Amino acid sequence: MKIGLVTITFNSADVLPEFLDSVAKQTYQNFFLYVIDNASSDNTIQEFEFRKKQNYQLIPNKNNLGVAAGNNQGIKKALLEDCDFVLLINNDTVFEEKLLQKLVDAYHQYGSSIITPKMMYYESNNVIWYAGGFFDRKKAWLNYHRGQNEVDKGQFQENDIVEYAPTCCALIHRSVFDDVGLMDEKYFVYFDDTDFFYRFVKNGKHEARYFNDVQFYHKIGSLTKSRTKEDLFKYGDFFVKQMTCNQIYYLRKQKTLFAYLYILYFILRVQIRFLLSGRYHRNWRTFILIQQSIIKGLRL
Repeated sequence: MKIGLVTITFNSADVLPEFLDSVAKQTYQNFFLYVIDNASSDNTIQEFEFRKKQNYQLIPNKNNLGVAAGNNQGIKKALLEDCDFVLLINNDTVFEEKLLQKLVDAYHQYGSSIITPKMMYYESNNVIWYAGGFFDRKKAWLNYHRGQNEVDKGQFQENDIVEYAPTCCALIHRSVFDDVGLMDEKYFVYFDDTDFFYRFVKNGKHEARYFNDVQFYHKIGSLTKSRTKEDLFKYGDFFVKQMTCNQIYYLRKQKTLFAYLYILYFILRVQIRFLLSGRYHRNWRTFILIQQSIIKGLRL
């Protein structure tokens, strides 16, 4: 069975060497890597030029199209070239040489249409980042990571059925895209995977499964490292804008009374947190950005 690995790069030169080394060492060799570059301005492209022997295709975009649109580019390419699975994977990750083999074996063992591994923090490699994901119905189908920030003591050994997986690493059978569709490209970044798995659960034709026995490490926050103070401010604004706007859009898409009421609660909570938080106190530029993001989310 052929796997199409899809990864999105944007100024990713610092994290690519370890990622590409992990890919190159895979024992399962029936795969092809699709790299969607969102107009990187660092040495990302050059990192791939050093590795011309690897099975990959670099698809450069003239502009940064975002994560959802980039993933769709790769997914379409992989399906067109007859891949049986698509592995959506971040390139700020490091993983064992049997990752692909174990994910495929889990598919054959359980028959689940999506297989997602346990993911650990890179710098604290005994601390869990993801050990299964679910939706909280009491919070209008917002998702959460089971076990996040817990020390791994073997408490999540069972390969359970789950509802949500971050597209940091998710092996997806091609039939899922026929039934659920692709990523919603209105999400530039954040909530794109939440939206996809919400539709996946509501569709009801497939199951997703967490797989424990994998060594997989995620470099959380790698995009903010080695940045100037000015760059970090810009990233902070970007984070606030995307998270605020996209959460409202995600809730609106559900078209339920509870979701609409949760939007009102969310907007009110954001205002109160801003007024009471010492971090944002009297930072009216951020306050205005939040209001603009709320309006955009209501209009998407």
